[in-house]
Amino acid sequence: MTETLDIRITKTDHSRLQQTDFDNLQFGKTFSDHMFVADYVDGEWKNFEIIPYGEISISPATSALHYGQSFFEGLKAYKHADGQVSVFRPDKNAVRFNKSAERLCMPTLPEEIFVQSIAAVVDLDRDWVPASANHSLYIRPFMFASDPFIGVHPSSTYKYFVLIGPVGPYFAKTLRVKVETHFTRAAEGGMGYAKSSGNYGGAMLAGRRAAQEGFDQVIWTDAKKHEYIEEMGAANVMFVLDGVLITPSTRDTILDGVTRDTVITLAKDWGMPVEERRVSVAEILEGAKNGKLTDAFGAGTAATIAPVGSISHNGEEYFLSDPKTREFSQKVLKTLDAIRYGNAPDTHGWNYMV
Repeated sequence: MTETLDIRITKTDHSRLQQTDFDNLQFGKTFSDHMFVADYVDGEWKNFEIIPYGEISISPATSALHYGQSFFEGLKAYKHADGQVSVFRPDKNAVRFNKSAERLCMPTLPEEIFVQSIAAVVDLDRDWVPASANHSLYIRPFMFASDPFIGVHPSSTYKYFVLIGPVGPYFAKTLRVKVETHFTRAAEGGMGYAKSSGNYGGAMLAGRRAAQEGFDQVIWTDAKKHEYIEEMGAANVMFVLDGVLITPSTRDTILDGVTRDTVITLAKDWGMPVEERRVSVAEILEGAKNGKLTDAFGAGTAATIAPVGSISHNGEEYFLSDPKTREFSQKVLKTLDAIRYGNAPDTHGWNYMV
């Protein structure tokens, strides 16, 4: 049996819950009353605390600000009809958290600490979990180097935080996406599979330029020839081509998404053929032309299941079917919602009850 963490809790004197408009939530802009904090010092994790959410003080020489030792995770908690709260697949995020830590030469965090830290702060602020459909509590664990020292080497101290906040849908419309053929998100041997903060900073210029052209997301391609699809800007990308669920296989340039894994598991449960492999831009565009591409969507914690309405490549736009008529992604979304909100059997044990 896992030992329960000894967490010191300091509650806020002034809750912001009553002043929060749950009907008008902007993703990532509203946070609950408390946050979890821990330190990595002298080779071990210590000082486990839950404190009021607020600003923190750091040295301008903090290593993370200069050398990029910083990464994060993203997961969600849901309120069930009976009032219980569950966190969706935190064990899977814990594994990926440590993959990111190892790639960035940072200390790993025992999985039980990861899960218990999240459960503790969610439990304390459980009234912040929205009860409305398509709403949830977003959970952002992150770690950064904290040595106040300028020098190109790994820090010896680190900070771990867990922030939580209520959110509505990340995407509120069908996506118009552009296949990126110039900029590169990640290269082989790099850190594309880690949720490094730098990966997202490096992707922003391509995203901004795509938005200026009227697109909602980019589809990243391989760094060498831009011939193979990798992932979307905010999610893994998945296709149904000639009756087969197809998605790029994970490698060091592609994030091993939790929602991606969940969708693949459901598809296999239903007896649907699944192929995790290299996916060429050419075959997807040809499928869009001949009608064999019947579904395309982003799959991610924030995005959930985000339907793609059109794909543009080198100035030519290919339109897909109405997302409401797509059998697979509609079934996935309904099934996922039913499991996460406690309205269907959780046969895989994905819901971690708080």
